[in-house]
Amino acid sequence: MRKIQHIFICFLYLGCCLPVIAGDTIPYTLQQCRDLALTSGAASKSQEEVRLAAKYNREAALAAMFPRITANAAYMWNSSDVHLLSNSTAFSFGTATVNPDGSASFEWSGESTLGQIEAASKGTRFEDAVSDLENRAGQRVADAYKELYQKLSPDLTHIFVAHVGVTQPIYVGGRLTQAYKIAQASENIASIESEAKREATIYSVDEAYWRVVSVSKKKALAEQYYALLCQLEKDVQAALDEGLVTQADLLKVVTKRGEAEVKKLQAENGLTLSNMALAQICGLPLSTAFRLDESGLSETFLPADSVDTETAVANRSELQLLQESEKIAKSNAMLMAAGLQPNIVASAGYTYTNPNADNGFSTKWDGKGFFSAGVVVNVPIVHADDILRYKAAKHAANAVALKTEETRELLTLQTTQANQKLTEAQQKIALARLTQNNAAEVLRMAQESYDAGMITASELMQAQTAWLAAATDLVDAEAEAKTTETQLRKYLGKL
Repeated sequence: MRKIQHIFICFLYLGCCLPVIAGDTIPYTLQQCRDLALTSGAASKSQEEVRLAAKYNREAALAAMFPRITANAAYMWNSSDVHLLSNSTAFSFGTATVNPDGSASFEWSGESTLGQIEAASKGTRFEDAVSDLENRAGQRVADAYKELYQKLSPDLTHIFVAHVGVTQPIYVGGRLTQAYKIAQASENIASIESEAKREATIYSVDEAYWRVVSVSKKKALAEQYYALLCQLEKDVQAALDEGLVTQADLLKVVTKRGEAEVKKLQAENGLTLSNMALAQICGLPLSTAFRLDESGLSETFLPADSVDTETAVANRSELQLLQESEKIAKSNAMLMAAGLQPNIVASAGYTYTNPNADNGFSTKWDGKGFFSAGVVVNVPIVHADDILRYKAAKHAANAVALKTEETRELLTLQTTQANQKLTEAQQKIALARLTQNNAAEVLRMAQESYDAGMITASELMQAQTAWLAAATDLVDAEAEAKTTETQLRKYLGKL
């Protein structure tokens, strides 16, 4: 039983794979091709990344308006200590010296009291006593200076500094506001470009889709025309064998059949290339063979409320991009003007150091840090470069505004032309369909007349050629109308 199940599964698998192996075409609708093109490739992903980058830039511009908190820490090593006193200092009564070996000495000046007493006691019995007093007093002063010298020599071999600060812009001439507006407009531009890219992709898919449909129909017409001529060649050959026609009549048919074969080959090659173009847009392998829904080719109509040209033009991505660019240009001019405005920034912070200045440059970690707060005001007085940049930015904004108005007029003209072109295409379809019906009727009558021997093969070929031309014109008219309809829908924002 299990073996039978395995055999059944194998046959089912082969049945599913055989159409693919045989190279059968895959059925696709227009919407399926659109979805494939919109989701395939790196273009859509890249556009999404651009949009996200613009979004975060806008959020960063908004965050710049709020306080900024920073923490800093630093360490420094010094090879020698710092001495706030010199190793030798002269006073009015003498000079105190701290020697390199760490000892201290003091030399009294002659104008000091002890110096005068020593000079007066020369040659007396008090000379030794005064000299001993002078030495002991001088050493006391030297030791005191040495101790002060050491106290004012902090240990700065290892220095640690930590700081936490808050900065808040109070008024910077409108820089932050205008920067946010620029970032916001840039985000809008990214979204508009993404939508424009989507519309352009849909338009490319529609154009390629209907091209494949029209070329496929032309291929079928070419094959039908070739089959008619092959049948006519057989009939003329049979008539020639019976002596009813001449060799020249057969050569005319053979020549015409050769031309039809060339047209059939051209149609096949055109269909192959059109298939490859559609596959490339949809992100499919170029060897993909499509079987498309052809029913919509003959259905063309004006989109609803297509006459609302003003609204349609206002929604065009080209105009919206220029409007956002105009906003950026105006904000840029205000940004240049901000350089002529006062700037006010407040800051506050807490600082801790080791050695700590709060405890006599002690290297112990038991000292205190200190808080600080302040406001900085900057007032520009003469800034000629900022004035000139502001004037240049104003003229740049005016140029974008003029370009926007010019584009609005051009888009209005473009939309009106597309509307009229679609109306003309619909009329052309009606005329081509009437011509094709007449040509088909003429061909039917010519075939009957030829079968009855009332007309020649050349006359029948003329009717066949006229039928092929009329049928081809109808396909071209339908394809042109469908492309024009898609174009008008794109202009009206109804894709």
